[in-house]
Amino acid sequence: MTTYPMIDEIVRAFKAEGRIVIVGASLAGLRAAEALRDEGFAGSLTIIGDEVHEPYDRPPLSKQVLKGWVPAGNTKLPRLRAVDADWRLGVAATGLDRDNREVLLANGDKVPYDRLLIATGVRSRAWFNPEEAKLKGLFTLRTSDDAAKIQEAFRARPKRVLIVGAGFIGSEMASVCRDLGLDVTVAERSSAPLVGPLGGVIGDIAAKMQRDAGVDLRTGVAVEALEGDADGHVRRAKLSDGTTLDVDVVVASLGSVRNIEWLEGAELASGFWGVACDAGCRAFDINGVVTDNIFVAGDIARAPHVLYEYQFMAIEHVDAAVLGAQTAAHNMVHLEKGRRPHLPLPQFWSGQFGVNIKGVGVCSFGDEIVFTQGSVEDLRFAAAFGKNGRIVGAITFNHGKWLEYYARLIEKSAPFPPPPPGYDVPANSEVMSARFGDPRAPTGIPDVVLTGHDPTSRGAEFRAKSR
Repeated sequence: MTTYPMIDEIVRAFKAEGRIVIVGASLAGLRAAEALRDEGFAGSLTIIGDEVHEPYDRPPLSKQVLKGWVPAGNTKLPRLRAVDADWRLGVAATGLDRDNREVLLANGDKVPYDRLLIATGVRSRAWFNPEEAKLKGLFTLRTSDDAAKIQEAFRARPKRVLIVGAGFIGSEMASVCRDLGLDVTVAERSSAPLVGPLGGVIGDIAAKMQRDAGVDLRTGVAVEALEGDADGHVRRAKLSDGTTLDVDVVVASLGSVRNIEWLEGAELASGFWGVACDAGCRAFDINGVVTDNIFVAGDIARAPHVLYEYQFMAIEHVDAAVLGAQTAAHNMVHLEKGRRPHLPLPQFWSGQFGVNIKGVGVCSFGDEIVFTQGSVEDLRFAAAFGKNGRIVGAITFNHGKWLEYYARLIEKSAPFPPPPPGYDVPANSEVMSARFGDPRAPTGIPDVVLTGHDPTSRGAEFRAKSR
């Protein structure tokens, strides 16, 4: 009779001698590495990143850095413990050889692994016209280097800044411009700012905030072309409504693109929304078979969520990246019953125009909204989003102390509209349409995306495995 080692013996052996490679040297990659060491992993650990910088914090880039309060290079993430890793920074992963369990690098190196964590995150969507993208004074914001360039451009006191896109990042940059006394125009395809993540009702409030702060907000328009001077510096922008703007600086805030190109040919379930994985962060292959040695965490991960009809959820939030990385690390060094799920309740915050905006759940999953507390006129309120008679998300403006209350309601699928908290009832507490726009619009894409199966779609393609 054949005998097999006990599971705990296998785990101990892997913790002592296994090889783990993390592709992605940002927040998720760093926290996963720390969690692996906390879990007792003593084997070989390699961290690969395409930027030369050590892991740094991204949220301050659109706020404190652009205001000039903090140099772009001073947002390095704190190390919570030593990770004793082989850092391969400044070299991108270009391929994944699953047959030989190797990560292929741009410099020709091949890095072997026993288990792999994919945490390559997202990048800013590039300007749509390649020739115009070469113009000086045109920027995107994602990296520390991007923030440093924009900070320098703002410091030069341009006559007018044009921000293309009024999502959270675009709106925060517009707020920074007004704080710095810069004239700024915001061009947004949707009917108002923040329509993608929060809908038109909240978008109207955000639009008034911007205009009251002196922002030249243009909604329902697109930037069709940029023109430069003889030196190749951007000077004019042509809008879809026929108007032309004189501008010195343009920041394109057109959403993000998942960094999945390096996985082409690896036969994983990777695509526009990232890499599909189960609730334990294990990647799926192209036919929906779960892998045992490849895990996913951070912005690039998309996993089913029990609270949202088991649809696949992609989240671009700091807390989700940290918790996902810790869950992936735990599951990489455990087997079967020792593994645990990653089922985050998304939470986010934004500071703009003197208002602290905090949210919980997936507001864009809802189709109705109700103001539950406070005063819209005073920009101090809470609102809940609902679908099919249950609460699915909530947003607060300068009222963040109540976020935990709404989180508990969402976690237990409480009814919508939710029970009143007992006081601070708003003047208007009628349920209304949340007025979400077309989620396919580049600037209308929410920062939490449900990418579940659509039975009306005929765009799926079956690709048989090559072996």
